[in-house]
Amino acid sequence: MKPYSSATNKDNRPKLIIVSGRSGSGKTTALQALEDMGSYCVDNLPAKLIPELVRSLQSEAQQNIQLISVGVDARNLPNQLSSLPEVIDTLKTMNMSTEIIFLDSNNNILMQRFSATRRKHPLSDDQHSLAEAIDEEHRLLLGISARADLVIDTSQLNVHQLRETIKNSIGIERTGLSLQFISFGFKKGVPIDADFVYDVRCLPNPHWQAGLRELTGKDAAVISYLENEEITRLMVNQINDFLQEWIPHFEHSNRAYLTVAIGCTGGQHRSVYVAETLAKNFEESRSNTQLRHREIG
Repeated sequence: MKPYSSATNKDNRPKLIIVSGRSGSGKTTALQALEDMGSYCVDNLPAKLIPELVRSLQSEAQQNIQLISVGVDARNLPNQLSSLPEVIDTLKTMNMSTEIIFLDSNNNILMQRFSATRRKHPLSDDQHSLAEAIDEEHRLLLGISARADLVIDTSQLNVHQLRETIKNSIGIERTGLSLQFISFGFKKGVPIDADFVYDVRCLPNPHWQAGLRELTGKDAAVISYLENEEITRLMVNQINDFLQEWIPHFEHSNRAYLTVAIGCTGGQHRSVYVAETLAKNFEESRSNTQLRHREIG
């Protein structure tokens, strides 16, 4: 991955990335990935001070800083968080391209992560349990998550996968909307960062076929089994046609990212096959198409 430069940014302006999300969702890892890309990073900066930071760095002309990343989370005072829309409006007058990345995980995963590390949640105290703190943080950050350009569900991502996701999302040269297909299993929950969710559990299940159970939707035998079924071809074609029709409308509304989640029971066969097929279809016309299989790595 090449270091970020203005050449990777479509409008060639310096870029400010605001990284937010609930505690335990991976903000530190995301900031470290951005730092590796050459970003100037500051964590837990009061939101109202972001324009001042940008002005200070812009005045250091010899530094030629093209990417600034700032961590903003619930450690900010409530009035600081509520001022973020005003801060973003100010940044728009400063010749900066601005993007908000919001990281999140489901509550059970956040509970497990805090229990495993034995870290104290920033909002928990003698009067508030960890579960209550997690719920309160969700409420406090609703204003930021609603304005996010990119939401990343880190529930099933390890550190290395999250770093790669950040680098792929920011480091590529975008000439249009970035499209991501994710396969998943419903028994482990729906990805919280999905814009569209398609349920393919109505398709024939290779799990019950001799010799196919231990394979995945990437294996030739499973592909052949599914492609021989007319209902599979019909569903894939209809999903493909819907996306082909409507993605341009999202682009025209200045949408930067779109995540399409394909789910089956276990996330191993049908959803993997459909996600693979759709991604291949769109890769021909969209270089910024990404593919991830949540349950099979």
